[in-house]
Amino acid sequence: MKIESSNLDTVAVRTSQYPTDMKKEFLLCGRSNVGKSSFINALLGRKNYAHTSSKPGKTQTLNFYLVNNDFYLVDVPGYGYADVSKEKQRKFGLMIEDYIKTRKNLCCVFLLVDFRHKATENDVLMYNYLKYYEIPTVIVATKYDKVKTNARAKAESSLKDSLQILPTDRLVLFSSVTKKGREEIYNILSSYIEDEN
Repeated sequence: MKIESSNLDTVAVRTSQYPTDMKKEFLLCGRSNVGKSSFINALLGRKNYAHTSSKPGKTQTLNFYLVNNDFYLVDVPGYGYADVSKEKQRKFGLMIEDYIKTRKNLCCVFLLVDFRHKATENDVLMYNYLKYYEIPTVIVATKYDKVKTNARAKAESSLKDSLQILPTDRLVLFSSVTKKGREEIYNILSSYIEDEN
């Protein structure tokens, strides 16, 4: 896959604001500060396109990035950030749930988790939620480059054990710095985009 074009096409907080062209969509979710913005920038080959911040909790809407005028990457608010009020976290949760349960053109969810640590309770809850609704899920383990070579096998095993990843779901080891895993993500996107069934 080659990224020819990308732009932040739609910013939404409710169903009525979603794009209506029914192009295929891929949801990006994960806890705050897991590296979603860096993941988007690495995929799109653009620096600081999706805003990266040292302060988590910046994304507060559903952001639809139109790629190659062909499909959308949908970025949603991160979960588990303590400085976001309980009420706002509840609203974020409802917004994401509404999207997942109603969006017919959602092809796959990329669930981003931090490779340096075992899955958090919120990661496990989100993964189990996606499995409950039988949504194809790819686990993306970010910040792979930050783990020393001799510790990577243990980190991968810990992540798999803590999430209880199903055999039908893929785990992609990813680094926005070295671009490890990017081609694998492109191949996954292509497999859905080229499948017209």
